[in-house]
Amino acid sequence: MAVEPLTQNTPLESFINHKNETGMQCGNYSIDIPDLKPGEQYRFHFDATACVGCHCCEVACNEQNANPDDIKWRRVGEMEMGSFPDTLQLFNSMSCNHCIDPECLKGCPTESYIKLDNGIVWHDDPSCIGCQYCTWNCPYEVPIFNPDRGIVTKCHMCVDKLEVGQTPACVQACPGGAIEIEAVNVAQWLAEDMAKEGVAPHLPDIGITKPTTRYTLPELPEGETIHVADEHLLKPAHAELPLVFMTVLTQISVGAFLALFLGQLLFSLGFNLPKPNLAMAILAFLPAAIGLPLSAMHLGRPAKAMSAMKNWKTSWLSREAIALGAYTGLATMIAGLYFLEIKGFLLLLVEAVTLALGIFGIYAQSMIYRIKARPSWNRKSTTKRFFGSGYVGFLLIAMVLLISNGSQGAMVLLSITLVAGMGQALVILEEVMFYRHLDKEDPLYYQYNRTRTLLQEHFGRVKKFRVYSLALFALALPLLAIMFTASGLVSLAIATLAVATIGALSSELSGRYLFYRTVVPLGLAGNFFAGNQRH
Repeated sequence: MAVEPLTQNTPLESFINHKNETGMQCGNYSIDIPDLKPGEQYRFHFDATACVGCHCCEVACNEQNANPDDIKWRRVGEMEMGSFPDTLQLFNSMSCNHCIDPECLKGCPTESYIKLDNGIVWHDDPSCIGCQYCTWNCPYEVPIFNPDRGIVTKCHMCVDKLEVGQTPACVQACPGGAIEIEAVNVAQWLAEDMAKEGVAPHLPDIGITKPTTRYTLPELPEGETIHVADEHLLKPAHAELPLVFMTVLTQISVGAFLALFLGQLLFSLGFNLPKPNLAMAILAFLPAAIGLPLSAMHLGRPAKAMSAMKNWKTSWLSREAIALGAYTGLATMIAGLYFLEIKGFLLLLVEAVTLALGIFGIYAQSMIYRIKARPSWNRKSTTKRFFGSGYVGFLLIAMVLLISNGSQGAMVLLSITLVAGMGQALVILEEVMFYRHLDKEDPLYYQYNRTRTLLQEHFGRVKKFRVYSLALFALALPLLAIMFTASGLVSLAIATLAVATIGALSSELSGRYLFYRTVVPLGLAGNFFAGNQRH
């Protein structure tokens, strides 16, 4: 008596036949796609109508690449709409979109990202210093920092398997065949198809990086709002404390050096003002000399910090490292010139070059954060507030002037300090008003509103301290110091300036702490289980 195979006339046989007839890639070890033609690259196709939200793709990816469970190169986002019983749940399984214009590649200071000939965006692990700039730059938050390795890692479409005709792990594991590998003509995709097939609900603007992932979506009811499934969850971003201190200290240093340069310039032009001295020069470079090394504490591989200067052509982080490194070196040398009592045009020229480098360095520093992937950072106020912190440096130099019997020069500098402090206060006021009157029609309202929630509900006390301390230490106490100085009460003026300087530093540090903690990235909607954001 013949025994029929166990798979005959079963759902498994039906599924196998369906796979063979439709060419589904899931469950296959081999992949049948044509060789790439000129102008083509590989891409993912995600069929949201086939995804059941099982997260098998995440698990398979982690197993294939030996990643711990909180390091996810592929993540599943969840969205929902309607009301019971007429509801719809929508999933989006996303890894790297292998973009045509990847922001991770342009921003990386060590050139650790490579766009391969087949279109795959490859991350070179050995050259990575773990600065995590790419994790900010990518609007999809695809690159992920691995603290155990001290570097950033990401999806590479299992390129080693593709090259030998095998399916990537996520494609192979998906039980519904929702993920596939395709070849795409880049020119046609950009000109015609990307705007129609490259978009999905609650994803960042495709114009930022020009992603290549193609989506198949169910027919969505018109007029219904698609809610992000985790919109009720909100956690502050990482504090980035080394960067809090580094950015504020370097900005104070450049402010102090500007005061030093103005004093030297006016003195050289014959104004009846005190001559700048060695103590001022030391206080000008010291904050930067302390702050710059602190930035290495943010890196996963501090020993390779110098390679951050490599990609000066496209990376603002590289430009910042070069400019502020040169600035700090020259500012230290200028302190030596004061020690040697070298005067004249040479001193003024070197100071002018140093100041120019410092100003460009702070501008480059602000541009690191002017990125579309993080809306609350991507505002002109970021650059203004970075330069505005320099008023603390003015306070430092004014205090030294008073101590060295330069009352007249201190009065002039404190007047400038008041103007600078007022400018910083106006920047903070503009931001307060911006979040108070958000436009609900703004496409970035979701992110802005979550930042507002963090500012008001999570860090309300810190925000109040920032606002009131700025008014006290940047405006009220410097004004009081001017009054004491004009009245001949120099000792009281010095004590007032000492309190103002310490308080102003605390105010700027608290403001920078809020800057990092309250940013809300674009990212993947409904990303419940992703561990890619550091908290």
